[in-house]
Amino acid sequence: MHKIYHLKTCSTCQRIIKELGTERFDYQEIKTQTITEAQLDALDKTVGSYQALFNTRAQKIKEWGIKVKNLTEADYRKLILKEYTFLKRPVIVVAGNVFIGNVKVTVDAIKAALSS
Repeated sequence: MHKIYHLKTCSTCQRIIKELGTERFDYQEIKTQTITEAQLDALDKTVGSYQALFNTRAQKIKEWGIKVKNLTEADYRKLILKEYTFLKRPVIVVAGNVFIGNVKVTVDAIKAALSS
């Protein structure tokens, strides 16, 4: 089964979900069902870094006074586990491949992976 980590209040996540077709996925709404350490570590293992999974546009960065340039991989991991808004979204897993974010190229790559 394919999986989507998303926020139900995020219009971009909802647009992509609708575009991909809702019946194909297992959904995890990250605000109400936070990502676990095991899930995050599995994503990191596939992607290669926690930084790739980190949302650098999260409002909490400014609120918490975080200096993104000074963060280590351990810092990215800790922050994502502590606050759901630090996970870049949506994160979509299709056949063991992890797709992160909402740019058109990423959505097209997801569609291609689903059709193969």
